[in-house]
Amino acid sequence: MIRGLYTSGWSMLANSKQMDVVSNNLANVNTTAFKKDTLILESFPDMLVRRINDSRSASNPSGRLGNVQLGNDVGEVFTYYTQGQLQKTDNNLDMAISNCDTAFFTVAVPGGNEEYTEYYTRDGSFALNAYGQLVTKEGYLVMGQNGVITLNSENFSVSDDGTIIQDGEAVARLLIRNFTDTTTLRKVGSNLVQRTENTQEQPFDGVVRQGYLEQSNVNSINEMINMITIMRSYEANQKILQAQDGTLEKAVNEIGVVR
Repeated sequence: MIRGLYTSGWSMLANSKQMDVVSNNLANVNTTAFKKDTLILESFPDMLVRRINDSRSASNPSGRLGNVQLGNDVGEVFTYYTQGQLQKTDNNLDMAISNCDTAFFTVAVPGGNEEYTEYYTRDGSFALNAYGQLVTKEGYLVMGQNGVITLNSENFSVSDDGTIIQDGEAVARLLIRNFTDTTTLRKVGSNLVQRTENTQEQPFDGVVRQGYLEQSNVNSINEMINMITIMRSYEANQKILQAQDGTLEKAVNEIGVVR
């Protein structure tokens, strides 16, 4: 009976974490190039149950009753890096990566001691700062293969491989990282991801589209259905927990009472 309380309680906690993930997906349904997350649950190890000090049964001398499960918990948060739909904006500073789900723009995020850390994003809604440098909406520097990209105006073109052409000359080329396995990447907020020690690169084989922005890959209808399913599961576990609690209360307060 106590085990049942823990099982229902853990399931309710897992449902709460699922709801947080789904809510975050819905909150970012209109965020440029946002990648949706999903929660992967894993069960606790099965426990072998047996009768204590009872091996006299001829049919079951070991006293084993079988295995029982103690519920589940969060295993990991998995991110889907599938490409979202491309929206035409006709803005020269807007860029999107097409035909390659594993490629990212490279940005430099300032840290302490005037150092910069390399992060990656699919959000190509760029701008020019006061120094003519190509930056993200948050002001992070967009990196080229030769360093910071500096332009003298918004009048430029971008070829399929990320080469930036201005005044008839190739002035820079976007530094695009293409990774072999996106499951090794980690989200860090602000629509950015970072690599881990297991992350490996491969040549970029996609296309850079100027004047387009990648939309979020979140399907709002599916996320609403997931939210309803999670709510129903939470309510079911809540009712089971209350029923077990009521049974336990009777066992403690009524069974064995001398009248």
